[in-house]
Amino acid sequence: MSSRAGHFDVIVVGGGAAGFFTAITCAENSDKSVLILEKTAQLLHKVKISGGGRCNVTHDCLEPRELSRNYPRGEKSLIGPFHRFGAADTVDWFASRGVALKTEADGRMFPDTDRSQTIIDTLLNAAKAAGVKIQTSQGVTSVAKNDETFELVTDTADTYATANLVIATGGTRMAAGAELVASLGHELLPATPSLFTFNVNDSRLDGLSGLSVDNAEVKILQSKLQSMGPVLITHKGVSGPGILKISAWGARELAERDYRFDISVNWLPEVDPAALIAEKRLSEGKRQLSSKSAFDAIPKRLWLSLLAAADIADCKTWAELSKKHATQLVDQLTSSTFTVNGKSTNKAEFVTCGGVALAEINFKTMESKLVPGLYFAGEVIDVDGVTGGFNFQNAWTNGFHAGSDIAARWAGRAPTVSLPC
Repeated sequence: MSSRAGHFDVIVVGGGAAGFFTAITCAENSDKSVLILEKTAQLLHKVKISGGGRCNVTHDCLEPRELSRNYPRGEKSLIGPFHRFGAADTVDWFASRGVALKTEADGRMFPDTDRSQTIIDTLLNAAKAAGVKIQTSQGVTSVAKNDETFELVTDTADTYATANLVIATGGTRMAAGAELVASLGHELLPATPSLFTFNVNDSRLDGLSGLSVDNAEVKILQSKLQSMGPVLITHKGVSGPGILKISAWGARELAERDYRFDISVNWLPEVDPAALIAEKRLSEGKRQLSSKSAFDAIPKRLWLSLLAAADIADCKTWAELSKKHATQLVDQLTSSTFTVNGKSTNKAEFVTCGGVALAEINFKTMESKLVPGLYFAGEVIDVDGVTGGFNFQNAWTNGFHAGSDIAARWAGRAPTVSLPC
């Protein structure tokens, strides 16, 4: 038997980053009742595990159009929203609550505490101060709209009612969230993994797990896909931003290939290795090639592996290096080809493309174009960013627009950001 759990002016389904930011923004800018329903016992789980437990809050990319270029799905749709609430606004929002963000060399921004709990505590405290109610272990199993009211039923047989429903359930690989969206008449693009690592079984990488090259060029053969960035060798293959970027841009294409394809890696995209090798043959003729890496960017163990792949003996000196072996070495340095046979999740994180079709959402407000009073925020939408804090920025931006629009309708005024004194 179901029980009546209550009526709220706003109900947010999903206790993640997008859900919390929506609820906080709305509650801080209106006097209406706001409830978050989270199906698990843990709130803000992705915030906790992001960035190895440090939480990559956003990216130091302050120009809206440039920021939008980091989204394989949603680039054009996000330009306007980022003008109204972008990375600089995120920095200001957290700073106004006593959380300073620091920028690392690659542009990623983290709390200066290096603890994701800092971000979690800030969001929890802001929600509490604004009067947001939170119910955990309450998975919404069905939703229906009768006249202007949404009626929700949870897996604990409780029922809720609201005039404004925000769905922020995360990637639509989660069947329950996808079913809710579909039941309200929205088209769902299929969930496809994004931001994943490549499984590679190749003797050149054996024993090199943990080594990285700061800036490599990665190309997928028989495709136009390519990227630049750090490449990390793992016990299963290759990872790092250079790999994660190309996995994001090629998410659907690589899924169609069943994650089986070949890649070419240029370990030295900004160097002419042939010229340096020719110079070494003249200036360091008596030195063995295996004594040290000839390139600062290439760790010695990787250098030795590439020498072996070029069929160059450990005892070979630079003077003894034949043109044939020099050509083979250049090939290994600039176009190492590896066969990818599968993918792995990037650490504990999981991002998908897919979700609510962009054409069905008003990105000025995040309201459904099909169902008045229905809003979307976060990964439930067919928007995903490359690695580096971009997916969280989309969550903050979506949440600001959805929460502001709901609050402004009640208050009869334009959306504003409420900052504490």
